[in-house]
Amino acid sequence: MKTKIILPLLIITTIYLSSCQQNSSTQASETADSTSIEQLNTGITESNNDQTHTNTSGKIASAAEILARPQVPILCYHQVRNWTASDGKMGKDYIVPIAEFKSQMKMLADSGYQTILPDQLYSYLAYGTKLPKKPIMLTFDDTKLDQYTAAIPELKKYGFKAVFYIMTVSLGKPNYMSKAQVKELSEAGHVIGSHTYDHQNVKKYQGDDWLTQIEKPTKTLKEITGKDVKYFAYPFGLWNKEAIPELKKRGFTSAFILAEKRDENDPLFTIRRIIASGYWNTKTLHNSIVKSF
Repeated sequence: MKTKIILPLLIITTIYLSSCQQNSSTQASETADSTSIEQLNTGITESNNDQTHTNTSGKIASAAEILARPQVPILCYHQVRNWTASDGKMGKDYIVPIAEFKSQMKMLADSGYQTILPDQLYSYLAYGTKLPKKPIMLTFDDTKLDQYTAAIPELKKYGFKAVFYIMTVSLGKPNYMSKAQVKELSEAGHVIGSHTYDHQNVKKYQGDDWLTQIEKPTKTLKEITGKDVKYFAYPFGLWNKEAIPELKKRGFTSAFILAEKRDENDPLFTIRRIIASGYWNTKTLHNSIVKSF
C-alpha cells in the first residue's frame, strides 16, 4: 500500500469527479428563483427541538420511506484558494477561489440556509426528525490546509458548521491540516469523518485493505478528537454493495457518495452530495442546489 499523495492520484480523482460534476451541472438552471428554493424544502419544517421525531416508535424507517423524504442539499468542497498558473483545467473544477467562496457563503446566509450536521441528517432520514426550514450540509474532503485557513473564517462569520472528511495519510504534511487543527475543528463543533487512509478506491478493497484503509484511520481520528467516527465519504464517490456491510460492522451509521443514484436498499450509505465547482459563480451554485436535490 502506497503511503504518498502523488500527482497521478490527484489526476485520477479530478477525472472521475469531473464526470460526476458534469452530470450534476447539467441539472442546474440559470433561471431558478427564491420560490424554487422554498419548494425544495416541502415537507421539512422548523423545530425548536432537533430530537423531536415524527416517528415515535423509535424504529428506523424503511429504505422506501427514507428515499421518499425530500433530499437535503449537501455541498462538497475540496480546495478554497485562488487559482495558480500551474492549475490545470480539470483541477480548477475542485479549487474554489477565495472571493467566490466568500460570496457563496454570504448567499447561503442571505437566503436563509442553516447548516446541519450528520447526526441531524441521520435522525431526519431514519426517524423523520424535523429540520430547519432551509437545511444545508457543507462538507470538505481531503484534509487540505486551506479549508482551515480560508474556509473556516467564513464559516465562523455566519455561524455555519461543516463536516471534514479526513485522509489520515496527509495529516501534518505540507499544505495539509495537522492533527492539532483537526482536533480544533472537532472541538469547535464541526464533525470529523473518515475519507480512508490514502484515498484508495473502495470498490477494490480486499482482505487487509479494510484494516489499512478503514479501521486504522478510524482509530487515528478517534484518538485525535476523542469522539466516535460515524460518517464516511467514499473516495472518488465510488462505492459498491459489498462495501456497505463492511462499513456497518465497523461502526459507521451512514456514508456519502457524489451525484449518483442512491442505493434502493441502503440509502443511508449512499447519501448524495454535489461538488461545488471552481467554475461556478454564486448564481450557478444557487441554481444547482435547487435543481440537484
